[in-house]
Amino acid sequence: MRIGEKIGQNSSLTQHSYIQGVSGVLSFANTYLNKSRDSLQVIQVGITPSSAGSAGDLQPECQDSPPFFRQPPHNTQHANRKSNQAISDQIAPARTAMVSSHPQAGSSNPVEMQLDQSTIDESLYSRQLYVLGHDAMQKMANSDVLIVGMKGLGVEIAKNICLAGVKSVTIHDPAPTCKADLGTQFFLRDSDIGKPRDQSTQPRLAELNSYVPVRTLGAELTKDILKSFQVVVFTNTPLSKQLEFNDFTHQNGVKFISTDVRGLFGSVFCDFGADFIVLDATGEQPVSGMVVSIENSSEGLVTTLDESRHGLEDGDYVTFTEVEGMDALVQGEPRKVIVKGPYTFTIGDTTSLGNYKKGGWFHQVKQPQVLQYKSLRDSLPQPEFLITDFAKFDRPAVLHTGFQALSQFQETHGRLPKPRNVGDAELFLKIAQEIHKADDELPKEVLTELAYQAVGELAPITAVIGGYVAQEVLKACSGKFHPTFQYLYFDALEALPTELPTEADVQPIGSRYDGQIAVFGNQFHQKISNYRQFLVGAGAIGCEMLKNWAMMGLSAGPEGKISVTDMDSIEKSNLNRQFLFRPRDLGSFKSEAAPRAVTEMNPDLQGKIQSFQEAVGDRTEHIFGDDFFDHLDCVTNALDNVLARQYMDRRCVYYEKPLLESGTLGTKANVQVVLPHLTESYSSSQDPPEKEAPMCTVKSFPNIIEHTIQWAKERFSEFFAKPAETINQYLTIPNYIETLRQGGNPIEQINQIKEFLVDSRPTNFADCVRWARLKFELEFNNEIRQLLHSLPRDLITKEGVPFWSGPKRAPEPINFNLDDPQHVTFIIAAANLLAFNYGIKGDRDPSAVNKMVSTIKVPEFSPRAGLQIQVKDDEPVNNQASGGEDQQEIMAKLPKPEELSGLKLYPCEFEKDDDTNFHMDFITAASNLRAINYSIAPVDKHRTKLIAGRIIPAIATTTALATGLVCIELYKIIGKKDKLESYKNGFVNLALPFFGFSEPIAAAKNKYYDTEWTLWDRFNIDYDITLQELIDFFRKDKKLEVTMLSSGVSMLYSSFMAKKKVEERLKMKMSELVEVVSKKPIPPHVKAMIFEVMVNKTEAEGNGNEDEDDEDQDVEVPYLKIRIRP
Repeated sequence: MRIGEKIGQNSSLTQHSYIQGVSGVLSFANTYLNKSRDSLQVIQVGITPSSAGSAGDLQPECQDSPPFFRQPPHNTQHANRKSNQAISDQIAPARTAMVSSHPQAGSSNPVEMQLDQSTIDESLYSRQLYVLGHDAMQKMANSDVLIVGMKGLGVEIAKNICLAGVKSVTIHDPAPTCKADLGTQFFLRDSDIGKPRDQSTQPRLAELNSYVPVRTLGAELTKDILKSFQVVVFTNTPLSKQLEFNDFTHQNGVKFISTDVRGLFGSVFCDFGADFIVLDATGEQPVSGMVVSIENSSEGLVTTLDESRHGLEDGDYVTFTEVEGMDALVQGEPRKVIVKGPYTFTIGDTTSLGNYKKGGWFHQVKQPQVLQYKSLRDSLPQPEFLITDFAKFDRPAVLHTGFQALSQFQETHGRLPKPRNVGDAELFLKIAQEIHKADDELPKEVLTELAYQAVGELAPITAVIGGYVAQEVLKACSGKFHPTFQYLYFDALEALPTELPTEADVQPIGSRYDGQIAVFGNQFHQKISNYRQFLVGAGAIGCEMLKNWAMMGLSAGPEGKISVTDMDSIEKSNLNRQFLFRPRDLGSFKSEAAPRAVTEMNPDLQGKIQSFQEAVGDRTEHIFGDDFFDHLDCVTNALDNVLARQYMDRRCVYYEKPLLESGTLGTKANVQVVLPHLTESYSSSQDPPEKEAPMCTVKSFPNIIEHTIQWAKERFSEFFAKPAETINQYLTIPNYIETLRQGGNPIEQINQIKEFLVDSRPTNFADCVRWARLKFELEFNNEIRQLLHSLPRDLITKEGVPFWSGPKRAPEPINFNLDDPQHVTFIIAAANLLAFNYGIKGDRDPSAVNKMVSTIKVPEFSPRAGLQIQVKDDEPVNNQASGGEDQQEIMAKLPKPEELSGLKLYPCEFEKDDDTNFHMDFITAASNLRAINYSIAPVDKHRTKLIAGRIIPAIATTTALATGLVCIELYKIIGKKDKLESYKNGFVNLALPFFGFSEPIAAAKNKYYDTEWTLWDRFNIDYDITLQELIDFFRKDKKLEVTMLSSGVSMLYSSFMAKKKVEERLKMKMSELVEVVSKKPIPPHVKAMIFEVMVNKTEAEGNGNEDEDDEDQDVEVPYLKIRIRP
């Protein structure tokens, strides 16, 4: 699996095989870096009160970090000062607050209500729960978090944590807001300039999640206060203060994170204590598989069914179930695995466990890991790094020294190095070399850029580091996923313009973009502001992308424009990860609400964003056509399905526009860059198709819960969707049955009409309950008894082995029991769904339904003799019963459509996210009852919804990081970098954590004669020519003979076409020819047309190796594009 494999599509994807071996690579990296640790010396600096928090020359009043030694501003000092005990009292009570109504920006605190700690709002957190799980969410709901520093990085972390749902978030940064803060701090406004950052930010953070109280500290930050929190995060904090506070947190069991961003650089340090327990290092679903044999030996070799790989790794632990002959193994402790092959592994000595007979399943068991973190003081001289880019393998050690040198420079000079100032950079390099204390010189180019960019702050970098750190906070709270151990350094220096800015060009101009100008220069910023961008999708990725663009000032200039389209409206489950939306936006179009929100963040975008509520596709090319794309510079996808991605990919190739593609799946994210005439396109590589379960397995031989859920979903459609649709067509379409007969045998539809209009048509809710009770008996008792009648438990195959063995599990019928909640749930859900079909009022009261059920008489079951069961998909069976009703007899019993005038049924269109519509209740109950039939472990409704709804799990942290990486690549595209090595496709897994970057794959080259071409090339003709002129063009200019020409499905010309027809067409212009052959007019919005051409060479290759067969040989060439209108 290559880096950059696409994630977040509408199929279930795993990166398991790709991730294997990553730990070994990281181990090698750390071993390599250990060799140079002795050369690292730490200088612990002390920041004086006068220098603390200076941000260089961005603006004199701009504080880089919270002023630890300053008193709060005079106007808030008395109002907000609290004692340490008061802070502790405020945070300590173990409760989750719920806001009754969302506060407006500017309010101080949400209206809080007591909420049971065990309560999790699944409608809000549904997508996140699939990533983190209920246990981790409960631990998060008991965690108070402090974030120090509310510039761009701090607010990004806070935003993601609030969305995730911790117990409370407290922020601290009483420094006054300055203009440059607005370039990354999306919750500050012009009206906040001069006011404390934390007070201005708090009400806007509080709006994000009504279950998470957001407070300002309102007091000087002291060590004792830290005891009130489970996790503390320090951003842009002087090293001396980091050391002081971390010494305290390490000794007192408080998880500590410090993080910083400087221009295109970022750093993270984590200390989660001496004995931090990781409950689930990867977050992947534990694997299970069927056992074929287990050796009774000292090694204990286990062989699994060869239908799929077992998916285990060395060091995993497994337990066993249903193994006959080895009861001690089934009842024993988890066994450690050593992998021997894709279908074999060993579990250690099994000689005392008995002899394997048959059957069995293995189940992976996650084992806790204990991590021994060192304090910051101990880690500085002996750092352990997480490598973020293996192409920059030595970079972490260099930046480790560089960030220390920045702190000492700040202590000495009371400020950070000035942007692009050579003198300051030289002083900085001298400090860095002194810290390094080794014979070899540090790489000056990297460190010089760190000095040059130190006062800069970029929204894409704060998004990357902020998303990453927020996930580390959640790990610290929950023990879910493997945390950073212990340092991470990140940089994106390749994003700098090819022509670096001058010192004069990077000077602050009193603008909100001064942080970006300090890195890229004002000239480059003007290119950013006049860029023209198309965003396809305004969901989770789209919201984060728009926020980043607003902070960057993308398209805010006189020539700039952002177009965004999304046809979806906002639902409650969106609020957990699509942070631009609030409860007041529910029901609004995403493409309208999102631009409105970012325009409030940056008023420069007023009138610069055009919103559409259209899906991209063939039917909207009159909107997103030639004129639209001609005025674009770049396209960014924020889509959640493959077909739309592939469509946009084709359009970008056609219009020769760069495309930025990204996707997320839980903690995983990928970014792909598609560049005209440089890279392959998105569609050039395909993910393997999702493996589908055989139909006969789902129907008769399920062995995993996915099979029973698929069966239940099919039953939902067969009971409550298809019959209603068929009956409506029967009632409204004249001669409907005759029309069906023309297409084949309509017996299935005729039987549906008979059952739902004659045999089982309900007139009241009691009839619906009776129908549901009989369906229960049919599906979970009678059909199972029939299956065992046709295929007895003791059946032996012609190969001499038991039929019910291996993946086939012999089922057990279920006897209905009114005291079983699962049974009653099925009846209530099925009855109410049928009632909905017929417009009958339902009833949710279990006691009322139970009373109706108790009076129903269920007919005795009598098995059908000779009924055949399909065992393999490619071996159909014929069960046409002799003497049964034929079509004519059934038709005679059907009421005439005119006799049912006014009757209309209401099909159930599956909707997974409505907990009141009984859809998931039915599917969960039906699936679990089916699972009980086959001795498969049932699952809850939440898990069933994930599988049945094909939900893509999502969390805000991954989305934020992914969009940050996309925007880094956007900087490069704006800078028109023309070398493939300047760009990076990326794959990230925040659970491990793991970063993988690679150059985009170059576009594949084809060739005719000596001309090379790729998918980006085409033959361009700028006017509407005749067919004869086109043939002459290829013959004379390209030495190619046209043998066939088509447009879409229309064949326009071929060498074997009748001579008279050819002569008629040769005189026609291409536009006329298309309209004549297709019998359709060319839409007025179409200015150019595509033609597929098949050609032969008219002469041999001139390479000295001429072959007579070269002439008249078919050769592949690009398509032809002809402009038919100006």
